[in-house]
Amino acid sequence: MKVNETIVASAADHRRTSYQHRAKASFSDRESGPDTDPDSNFWRPAPAAFAERDVFGQPVTNHATEIRALWTHDNLYFLFICPYLELNLKPGPQTEIETNELWKWDVAEVFIGSDFENIRRYKEFEISPQGEWVDLDIDLEKPHAEGGWLWNSGCQVAARIDRSKNTWYGFMRIPYSSIDSRIAAAGNLLRVNFFRSQGPESHRVEIAWQPTHNATFHIPDLFGTLELGEPKPRSSHDNR
Repeated sequence: MKVNETIVASAADHRRTSYQHRAKASFSDRESGPDTDPDSNFWRPAPAAFAERDVFGQPVTNHATEIRALWTHDNLYFLFICPYLELNLKPGPQTEIETNELWKWDVAEVFIGSDFENIRRYKEFEISPQGEWVDLDIDLEKPHAEGGWLWNSGCQVAARIDRSKNTWYGFMRIPYSSIDSRIAAAGNLLRVNFFRSQGPESHRVEIAWQPTHNATFHIPDLFGTLELGEPKPRSSHDNR
């Protein structure tokens, strides 16, 4: 979502007691190519966070979004499971290159920061139901002239639409080194928030994991955290 520089990115006075503020990513001892199947061996053991409210904290119906997370020594993975009533897709999608201003159409987004002192610097990743994508380097103190979209994380994405279930699925594989100067390790905390924009402009739904209580998503004061979980022994059936 576009940064609105006229809005002060501070909302510490809003009460957050009704929301779950910490998500967890489970460790995977293997990497994965594009995988949008929530029932696959890769995604089945992943813990989930749920974005079930709009940006002002009101419950949303028919659009509650599940976000699963996994990490490896090299990458951070997300799977977005996105129910919808109506799609708003960009004509002529291009998936081989970034799509600037993708947020004007249906997208799922994750904002990730590893700096807990300068919380106004973080990365933004977006994916559409058609597999379009953009990654951005956000600095709210010194905004990049081009909006940060020329930065390249090396992320990989995939998406599919299941029209029989009115649900689309978005896969992200983000190189860990692009978001954190530390090595990926159990116990690492990241500052995150998850969002979706869904539907045509006339009745667009803006969905948030941590509501920002503002029209913009860019309120880092109200991000939650993502913890990298401890590795667990694999059982024999995990390899089936």
